Parts: sequence; C-alpha cells; structure tokens
Amino acid sequence: MRRCRYRGQPKAHLQHVLTAIAVNIERLSSQPETEKPSSSRPPTAFQTFLDQQSIPRSKSWRTLGT
Repeated sequence: MRRCRYRGQPKAHLQHVLTAIAVNIERLSSQPETEKPSSSRPPTAFQTFLDQQSIPRSKSWRTLGT
C-alpha cells in the first residue's frame, strides 16, 4: 500500500481513498458482533424542556425548513 499504482494526484488520491475504505471494512468485519443493540442516547436538557412543556419535537433538524 505504500506505492501508488497510478500517476497523477487525482488518481493517487482516489487510490488512497479506496484503500482507506477497504482497511475500514476489514476492521469492521473483524470486530465481534454485539448481541444487544446499542442503547439510545439520553435526551438533552432542551429535549426534556420540550417534553415538559408538551411541545412536539421534530424527528430531525433537516425537516425544520420544509
């Protein structure tokens, strides 16, 4: 992985990105599987305030503009 197969910065960059993706996939595949799903995060202070005031929370901040 130390030598680049292609000449030119754009092609070399693409090879580096693809190599990094492959390394990450290998790392993820070698991790043991977890039996229980990860627990959800506790609500923030703002979310708790919204719940106490009975103000509905949007599902995502991305939906605020629509």
